[in-house]
Amino acid sequence: MKTPANNAFINFIGFQLGWFACVLGAANQLPWLGVLISAPIIAWHLWQAGNPRLELTLMLIATFFGTLFDQSLLSLGLIEYPASTWPALLIPVWMMVLWMLFVTTLNVSLRWMRGKYLIATIFGLVGGPLAYLGGAKLGAMHLLKPTEIMVALSIGWGICMPTLVWLSARLDGYTHIRAARKATIHHA
Repeated sequence: MKTPANNAFINFIGFQLGWFACVLGAANQLPWLGVLISAPIIAWHLWQAGNPRLELTLMLIATFFGTLFDQSLLSLGLIEYPASTWPALLIPVWMMVLWMLFVTTLNVSLRWMRGKYLIATIFGLVGGPLAYLGGAKLGAMHLLKPTEIMVALSIGWGICMPTLVWLSARLDGYTHIRAARKATIHHA
């Protein structure tokens, strides 16, 4: 049986490590650095899951819709990414990886948000734009129309975050581990 090492702190640190690797890698013309560092973090998350298939399903669905959201921002001319070998008309791979990394937090370090949709909405309204602003300040992207992009990010993440919290409850690959841990505690 896998060790239930879905510790929220480790999950949070892994996400932060991956986020900074993606953003700083992109800012320094090393866009694949974040992908290389994030891949083992994502793999570890799936390996730790009691039901990795559910976690992977959640990850793929959220990454698909997150990619569509970010692609729409790029296509509308609200955001651009520094030149790289990736086509300028498409969001870079490291942005897709950021979505995958973010999903790793939903059933672990952000699990506390489950069922708290107002808090999730506020978290999205504020946290989403702040993450993109942080990425821009570090040089990974350019926010071309500051007012419009902040409004779009607030609305998008204000909808996205409670939706992801809701979806993560239905595709929770970590429930099995939590149930096993409770059973172990009760039998001890």
